Amino acid sequence: MSSLVVLAVGKVKEPGLREALDDYVKRIERHFPLEEIEVKDAPMPQLRSTLEKKVPSPAHVVALDVAGRAMTSEGFARWLESRATQGKGKIVFLTGGAEGLPPEVLARADEKLSLSAMTLPHRLARLVLAEQLYRAVTILRGEPYARL
Repeated sequence: MSSLVVLAVGKVKEPGLREALDDYVKRIERHFPLEEIEVKDAPMPQLRSTLEKKVPSPAHVVALDVAGRAMTSEGFARWLESRATQGKGKIVFLTGGAEGLPPEVLARADEKLSLSAMTLPHRLARLVLAEQLYRAVTILRGEPYARL
């Protein structure tokens, strides 16, 4: 079974958002190992280098991008299950900063995933990702949280 990594540009500093994010991380960690790696926002060339150095290997790299593949929560749960059982090591979710992710990083990602057709601030995108990861786990386990 794979572990999860959220490699994020920027920190979540707002107390309410950080508390909600930490709550989802704890819930997810009951079922999947999860590591959060935060890097400082920087100009694109420097950010590209920083992100490339921080991506663990082997890994299935998923860039969060508005132009990426959109899924329902159920579809995301099945997608996660499929990737987790492929044995590629870690599933790494990349979230960009104010300017998004560097084009080279997007091009090298194994997949691109969209959380919404709308542009989200990086802090909110991380919270949405964490909630959807937790929802996916509950869907796969048939737990009541997942019921719509």
